[in-house]
Amino acid sequence: MLIAERDARTRDLQRFFLERAGFVVEFADDGQAAFVRAVAMVPDLVITEILITPVDGLTLCRQLRAHPQTSAIPVVVFSLLSAAARATEAGAHVFLRKPMVESTFVGAVESLMAAQPTHGADPS
Repeated sequence: MLIAERDARTRDLQRFFLERAGFVVEFADDGQAAFVRAVAMVPDLVITEILITPVDGLTLCRQLRAHPQTSAIPVVVFSLLSAAARATEAGAHVFLRKPMVESTFVGAVESLMAAQPTHGADPS
C-alpha cells in the first residue's frame, strides 16, 4: 500500500500499526509523487492526508479516480480537517479523522483490503 502523509510522527505510527497487522507499506513525500508512484506500482490501497503539497490529498484522490490504471484502487483520506463529505465527493472509500486510533485505522484498512478479491495482508 502507498501512503502520502506530511507528518513524520504520523508516518511512523502508520508504518508501525500497519506492519504489525501484516501489511507492506511504502510512503510518498507529497501528492504529486504519490500519484506518479501509484500509476507505476498500482498499490492495493492508497492512504492520503488532505494537507499535502503540491497536490493536496483530495486532488490526488480525484487524479487516481480519473486514471485508468488507478481508478479501482481504494483510497482512505485521513486528516485533521472535518472533510468527510469532500473526501467522498473526491472518490475516497473511507474518511478517517485524526488523531489516529489504531483499531479504527487498521480496521478500515483490513476491511478495504478484504473486499478486494486478490489482495490482503502480506503473510510474511
